[in-house]
Formats: sequence, C-alpha cells, structure tokens
Amino acid sequence: MGNFKEDIARVRAIVLDVDGVMTDGGINVTPDGEFVRKFNAKDGYALSLALKKGYHVAIITGGRGKSLKIRMDMLGVEHVYTNCFEKLKALRELSETLELAPAEILYMGDDIPDIDPMLHVGMPVCPADAAPEVIAISRYVSQFKGGEGCVRDVVEQVLRSRGDWYRKGDAPIPVASR
Repeated sequence: MGNFKEDIARVRAIVLDVDGVMTDGGINVTPDGEFVRKFNAKDGYALSLALKKGYHVAIITGGRGKSLKIRMDMLGVEHVYTNCFEKLKALRELSETLELAPAEILYMGDDIPDIDPMLHVGMPVCPADAAPEVIAISRYVSQFKGGEGCVRDVVEQVLRSRGDWYRKGDAPIPVASR
C-alpha cells in the first residue's frame, strides 16, 4: 500500500455492493414480493462512462430482484453476482476471470459482509454512512452517503487519476444507458 493517488491510478476494475452503496439501503417490497430500489442517476452516468472507457465494473451483492437485474442491464454491467453470500469467493472468481491483481481492484462496500472482500483488494472504499468497521479498513471514505453519489465520487476519482474522465469533444452517453 503506497500513495493513494498512485494506487487509485492502478484500478482497472470497480466492484460494488448494491444496498447501502448504489442505494440508500431502503427497499420497498411490492405485493407480489418484488424488491424496488432507488438508484442515483449520477452514479449510473459515472459507471456507464467507466465501462465506455474500458474499465471492468462488477456487482457483488446479497440483494436480488428483477429491478436490480434490469438496472445493471441498462448500465451494461456484465459481471453481476446477486443473492451472493460468499462475496470473497465471488471476488476471487471475478479476479481470475478478468486476470486482475488485487492492486487493480477497487471494492466499495458499506457493511460487515463486505469486509472480507475489501481486505483482499488494493483499494477498499466506502460511503460516508458505512458501518464503523468498514470505515476503519477503507483507504477512502466518500463524503457522500450510499445512494447519494458515493459511487460517482469514487468512479470519477479513478477515471481522473488515469486521464479518462470526460473531456471536451467526448461523445455523450445516451440517456437510456444511465
């Protein structure tokens, strides 16, 4: 572990939990048992841009539901592990599949189930409202809470560190993708 700015520039993969990171952790349950979450559009834009620029984006979550799958499909996220209660195992599988070293992986989590995978990456980060145990092991704590732009914050930092953030003349990402 070295200088934060140098280490964040090594990131090639952004791995995220969903509930409490991409959302505020609230879940509405419909009468037919479907989970409905509220996602942040700015987080979606940043993830779409990262994918467009060639970064790997993955989701490892204990959550499930049609709306979650639909949202990840809209963003173009191909590596999605839902209903996952062995997050470290999923992370190791992803690392092997994508041939990534731990130093090349950013993992953003917010609660106890995220600690094991966060301890096995080069860039563990979390939202401002993460559990104290998660904050204690994070290299960076976003000033934003889960579902309120924390994903945009870290993705923008990764892309800026490598000169990949939006530049004048870049084609915009279509609204339907966000």
